[in-house]
Amino acid sequence: MVSTPSVPERVALSPEDLAILAKESTTVVGHVGKIIVVGPALSVGELRASLRRRITALPSLTRRLGGTSNAPAWVPDAAFRLHDHVVDATSPTPLTSAELNRQIADLFAQRLDRGRPLWRIDVLGPREDGSRVLVWRVHHALADGQTAVRFAAALLWDVATGPTPPASVVGRTSANAELHHRRHRQHLAGFIEREFRRERGRSPFDGQIGAERAVAFATVQLDPLRRSARAVAGATVNDAVLACVTGGLRRWLAAGGNESLHELRVKVPVSMHDATDTLGNRDSFFYLGLPLGEPDPARRLRIIREESVLRKTKHDAEEMDRALAALSRVSPRLRQVCDRFQMDPREFALNVSNVPGPAHPVSVVGQPVLAIHDLADIAERHALRVAAVSYGDQLNFGLCADAALIQDLPGLADAIEVEAGDLMAMAPSG
Repeated sequence: MVSTPSVPERVALSPEDLAILAKESTTVVGHVGKIIVVGPALSVGELRASLRRRITALPSLTRRLGGTSNAPAWVPDAAFRLHDHVVDATSPTPLTSAELNRQIADLFAQRLDRGRPLWRIDVLGPREDGSRVLVWRVHHALADGQTAVRFAAALLWDVATGPTPPASVVGRTSANAELHHRRHRQHLAGFIEREFRRERGRSPFDGQIGAERAVAFATVQLDPLRRSARAVAGATVNDAVLACVTGGLRRWLAAGGNESLHELRVKVPVSMHDATDTLGNRDSFFYLGLPLGEPDPARRLRIIREESVLRKTKHDAEEMDRALAALSRVSPRLRQVCDRFQMDPREFALNVSNVPGPAHPVSVVGQPVLAIHDLADIAERHALRVAAVSYGDQLNFGLCADAALIQDLPGLADAIEVEAGDLMAMAPSG
């Protein structure tokens, strides 16, 4: 049993938490997760012992859903046991990458037990090189991508391995209070046009979601991609992530006989966390059209850069955050209607997220972390989700999809890597 520190017994669910829980269905389970590859000598017993010592600093991980229908809350789990949350699922023989991906996909299709805190780590492997794979699933109602990074730093990474990146994340823009009122007057029409525009055609990922998942992973070199994006288009890593996804989708769709799609509208999450808040979910977002019809990779990157700069300078993510917060205060039911509207596949076709992971090598109970990938569950009528995370000199993509609707997901992962290689090759020599 694990005792929790002196903190409030009950923590009310935020409007964001409630909105995320409402998206669950018979086929959508709502996970976010980290796939962490560690050295071969990992001991599950030592991992549990380390987590037992450190989890008291993260009371949210020992709370479960509770309260009443009128006042839902996170409440302490009096029956909390680490054995229920850290599970040894290793195999007596080495597993291929395909076998491990199948196991990861099966875990991502499984629902977390709502009678317990909504997270679990399954230890899989060994891989053919002897390394182990930690599959850490956290319900999105408990943590967004940035909070999951903070959880990993506090719970998993060995303290002596070096600093982790600051809490600033992709797309965050400064909030200047003096400009708020003027911005509301001047830019509201543009904001509505950019963020509430509907797609004319049907998304290629719009279909009836089933219960089975498929996963795939891609890895590219971070620093060469960053340098090339800056040199070619004055672009950021986040712009480069979107460009890699754009080029990868263009190749993958063409290989499947679909070359008619010229733009794909994506949702780009933006963290609104600051250095002081302890909220599990503090995300906003903006929408952006990926130029699939543009054949030139450099031109695709420049278009994405221009569109993302426009949304950042117009503070679209902050505007969206304030609008949804106001709806929650005035009419929770109207907020629910707006959330449903925004999840329509004609509003966006694909969610592409990117968060910074550790900037330096880390380890878990003495074993080096070889790779970190993010995964996030798909949503109704959104059969594909792409999540990226940086780790040291790696930029790693995790793809989660409906296994019946999306064919050749590994081919899409390979296409993303090819597009990244093409972008890196464009950097001026020297």
